[in-house]
Amino acid sequence: MASLNYNKVTIAGRLCADPDQRQTQAGTPVTTFRVAVNRRFVRPSADGTPQQTADFFNVVAWQSTAEFVARYFRKGSSILVEGRLQERQWTDQQGQRRTVVEIVAEDVYFVDSKSENPAFRDSGANTYAAPSPNYSAPADEPPKFEDVSSDDDLPF
Repeated sequence: MASLNYNKVTIAGRLCADPDQRQTQAGTPVTTFRVAVNRRFVRPSADGTPQQTADFFNVVAWQSTAEFVARYFRKGSSILVEGRLQERQWTDQQGQRRTVVEIVAEDVYFVDSKSENPAFRDSGANTYAAPSPNYSAPADEPPKFEDVSSDDDLPF
């Protein structure tokens, strides 16, 4: 009997800081970022007032996904990430064995509208230029369609 192996994660939240884009020694783009995801329930604080809690997830994106995140997302941007969980282990400079579990982004989506996204707001990317003066309106001619012969044998 074959065993079931399935590793799929989907989160939607806000970036905690601007994405950090780097390149590997081989020149492959890699971007890391952290996403805060509010929990559905509100926990009362010590004085009884409702307090929203959140979970924070480390995400890594590679190649074109890494470039996309670095270009279009900023601190506070809403983001939806689909990917998989991955565990990494290494030994730090003090000789301590370290382990981290992170989400490897396979697909990333905008959640905010363009006007709400800090990356577009800060860059002026939502400004529009006037049409070029070489633009000409289409002619007022109806489109020309070829007549269809009604003598064709149809299979129905």
